[in-house]
Amino acid sequence: MAVFAVAHPNIALVKYWGKRDTSLNLPAVGSVSITLDTLVTTTQLCLSQAQGEDQLVLNGASSTPAQVKKLGQLAQAFRNLSGIDKKVQVTSENNFPTAAGLASSASGYAALVKALNQAFGTELSAQELSAFARIGSGSAARSLFGGFAQMHLGERDDGKDAIATQLLAGTEWPLEVVVAIASETAKDVSSTVGMEATRTTSGFYQSFIETQNVDIEQAIEAIRARDFSSLADVSEYSCLKMHGLMLSARPGLVYWNHTTVACIHAVRSLRADGIPVFFTIDAGPQLKAVCAPGYGNQVATALKEVNGVTRVLRTGLGSGAHIVTDH
Repeated sequence: MAVFAVAHPNIALVKYWGKRDTSLNLPAVGSVSITLDTLVTTTQLCLSQAQGEDQLVLNGASSTPAQVKKLGQLAQAFRNLSGIDKKVQVTSENNFPTAAGLASSASGYAALVKALNQAFGTELSAQELSAFARIGSGSAARSLFGGFAQMHLGERDDGKDAIATQLLAGTEWPLEVVVAIASETAKDVSSTVGMEATRTTSGFYQSFIETQNVDIEQAIEAIRARDFSSLADVSEYSCLKMHGLMLSARPGLVYWNHTTVACIHAVRSLRADGIPVFFTIDAGPQLKAVCAPGYGNQVATALKEVNGVTRVLRTGLGSGAHIVTDH
């Protein structure tokens, strides 16, 4: 019997960049994020008696050896927990661009571990599952939760305390998000490769690590107080600090294109006109404009007019990863 799980990508407001352990994807810093709504990963998982490797089809295409290896690592963890020695066959689909700076790996691995938990009957909590999702993708732990989430750095070498928790449900502060698509193609340098290159070559890496907690504290206080201005301030600061760090690698990592920069100026112009909106950008060219409730239409209209924007995606804050029973 097939199990269906759904998860949504999350966008870090206080950014995560760098790992303290690459095998377990242990982050070098904590982070704070929002989980989106209408961007969706849908994953179907079946247990199989077949021999050989676990199987993964992503967006209708065969998976890479690295993806199969990661799937096998996670599936084996659930086989060990449950005592059920069966392979898995996984089909996963995204309704948004994949590997293009929209956190498709976060929603993908969150949906996967949710489906594994259901199929193998392990009954792990969302926090426990977040530790497994993190192994697949460092940001995936946060997509187990809806609304606003915090990824904890943790101290243990085994990563069991490097988990995510929810700060606030999306319904408690229903911000709106407009995504300006500046490119539909996959990025040239993956986040994992980019993080390690930055860690080993940038002279500013340690300063980024050491100042992270101050940003996290400001973001958490702003979220709890529903203080949009303070959240906007720390979010844009963290975004630009991370991309400045990327630029300082050797060679420098440039994930933006000319459209990204034009969108930044458009958002700043909107804010100067009194629209409560701020931007954030991950490892890719897409700009996400976060705005107070009721301002999504104005922001979307402005970003559509930016030269180079192929389309805009409108969304709100979504739920955490969950099982779909009526698929």
